[in-house]
Amino acid sequence: MNEERRTQPGDLHESRIPYVVPDSLDQLTGPLTGIVQVGIPIDWSPQRVYDLNNPDDRIALYTTVLSEASTVEDLSRFLNKDGLLALWPHLRLPRYCVRRWHAKFPELAELGAGGIWQ
Repeated sequence: MNEERRTQPGDLHESRIPYVVPDSLDQLTGPLTGIVQVGIPIDWSPQRVYDLNNPDDRIALYTTVLSEASTVEDLSRFLNKDGLLALWPHLRLPRYCVRRWHAKFPELAELGAGGIWQ
């Protein structure tokens, strides 16, 4: 990973994290409904269970996984392409994470940046 990343005024620690991005959105084959339990490497909170039938839980899961996943397998296990496309405008993600996803997937950029952290 030789990608040059320069911090800018207002950048947070998150701007230096090597966010994982899949080669294709089709790799995101996680569930759209039901209960999902996430392991400690991704979610350090005491309650790591998300009900995908609850809109707030769904947004929280996607935000957490996009921010903390360290492998494409993590993304594939917990995220779903259709779910990501539906939620993208509503997610509050670190600026650099959004830039990486927008650079790889113009269709997400067209949906907007959601609540990007400034």
